[in-house]
Amino acid sequence: MHHYKKHSHLERLLDRAKPVTLDDASRVLILSDLHMGNGGRHDEFRHNAGLVKTILGQYYLPQKYSLVLNGDIEELFKFSLESIERKWAEVYELFIEFKEHGFFWKTYGNHDVALLDRKDYRLASSLVESLKFHYGDETILLFHGHQAALFLWQQYSMLSRAVIFFLRYIAKPTGIKNYSVAYSSRRRFVIEKSIYEFSNQAKIVSIIGHTHRPLFESLSKADYLNYRIEDLCRSYSSVGGEQRPAIKRKIVELKTELAECYKKGKAMGLRSGLYNTITIPTVFNSGCTIGKRCITALEIEGGLIRLVCWYNGRQNRDFESERSNLPVPLDATGYSRVVLNEDSLDYVFSRLHLLT
Repeated sequence: MHHYKKHSHLERLLDRAKPVTLDDASRVLILSDLHMGNGGRHDEFRHNAGLVKTILGQYYLPQKYSLVLNGDIEELFKFSLESIERKWAEVYELFIEFKEHGFFWKTYGNHDVALLDRKDYRLASSLVESLKFHYGDETILLFHGHQAALFLWQQYSMLSRAVIFFLRYIAKPTGIKNYSVAYSSRRRFVIEKSIYEFSNQAKIVSIIGHTHRPLFESLSKADYLNYRIEDLCRSYSSVGGEQRPAIKRKIVELKTELAECYKKGKAMGLRSGLYNTITIPTVFNSGCTIGKRCITALEIEGGLIRLVCWYNGRQNRDFESERSNLPVPLDATGYSRVVLNEDSLDYVFSRLHLLT
């Protein structure tokens, strides 16, 4: 009963979620946190807009993916809806095209919750608070993630309205940067932990955005690198002498990459994704599309779930593939896609049920 009361708002999301059936033929792209603005210098989406339009129009649409935009798509804290729709009309048209061969749904986040007040919103028919994917007998819940901090963002509260007023009419004109949970390591960890606890209790997988931190099977990049190093150390003693030099070289590479993670990150931001002694694969996060050098996304295809990174091939990537997958260029666009991590949904749910 204690856990039910603690996560009653997330229980409500699960109960009221829009149901969608998936099978092994389903193809779904999940993006979050575009933070689309008016195209000006304060528009965080502007930097990667070309990349987003290219992958939607030249990769995911031709391959007949369905699309889920998982919250904070418009940056309504700082910009009016009219200015956003006017600037990014072509992007809205791409979103709508996904209905032709599958489905298109959009959840709302704390930065675009004001859309609930707009009857003239062009994507209103696709707007929901949460989605519930039924995969066989299993459940995948998609929601933005701000709901885990219910006391801050309960519907379109007076606090939300006050924040919008401050950011749009005071902070933006004076150059004050937007303060978000994505930039607060402590709040980010607390939100992820709450969703992790709820998902374990409900025996479901949750897919979120909000924190801008890509997560795969409840593990951050630093967590995963630590596990890879540990696995390689264990295998080192059980293989023949001819295989040991390659394992040793790989461990050195991963240690260097892990050191870079800690060098770039803050201590709290790199706190482990382990909230129990054994990590249960119940939380995935698509990351965001406003990274400086790349965007991350989740794909569900053929019974697999994968975390991918798209980037400009002329730039260094923020994310190296944890499985040594090679980047694949998208025709002559200059953009490349690399799979960071991948597992079968059947395996994910088997581990979930065995470990909870």
